[in-house]
Amino acid sequence: MSDYVLTDNRDGVLVITLNRPDKKNAINTQMWIDIRETFRAAAEDDRVVCVLLCGAGENFCSGVDLMSFGEGLEEGQEHPFESAARAVAEFDKPMVAAAQGVAIGGGATVLFHADIVYVADTLRMRLPFANLGLAPEWGSSYMLQANIGAQRAAELFYTAQWIDAAKALDCGIAAAVLPADAVFDHALAKAREIAQWPVNALREIKRTLRLHHLPAIDAAITAEQAAMERQAGSPENIEAITAFIEKRAPDFRNLP
Repeated sequence: MSDYVLTDNRDGVLVITLNRPDKKNAINTQMWIDIRETFRAAAEDDRVVCVLLCGAGENFCSGVDLMSFGEGLEEGQEHPFESAARAVAEFDKPMVAAAQGVAIGGGATVLFHADIVYVADTLRMRLPFANLGLAPEWGSSYMLQANIGAQRAAELFYTAQWIDAAKALDCGIAAAVLPADAVFDHALAKAREIAQWPVNALREIKRTLRLHHLPAIDAAITAEQAAMERQAGSPENIEAITAFIEKRAPDFRNLP
């Protein structure tokens, strides 16, 4: 384990902190491995009753670090992204999240797997898949519409619009909006309220809430991976990345 994902068990509440504040907690290859191993270990450890996921510094997570996505992997080696996504999606205990600042791409879609999400009034969330010429990930194509309804989810995916704290609360992504300096403490207090109860009872409650979703989540992750493979490196994706680097608006209408 690296220092990119920190853990601290506070009387049954495992605080998991994404810890690359200088990069807005963008997720590099090592972080995917750390996220996978952290959630797998937490699922097996009865001293962990509830998880609280948060980000270090002023932001929650700016998503995948595109500059280091395959860093440290040997040729042909499977990227740990998918196994990390499944470890979070299959986590069988309560999960609370506290999000502040930017939550983009994977930094937004991971929140859809939290049972309760509290956000700061500084939240700026975005699902940037359409504007990057890519496809959704982390099972979000299913989880968002399961959480907030198909039409609202479609609007957010198709438009790639920025979502502020008020919008997140209104559409059902967030349970409450707090000041930035209060969101973590509020989320921790709620996680501790949950963690007072027996872990196996909470596991069973989580299973009853999630069991019927798991086949759909699995199918969504599989479909998303296939879609991402088709789109990554496509003319649309290349134009989106080039436009971003050149600080201009992309032109998707005149591609080869």
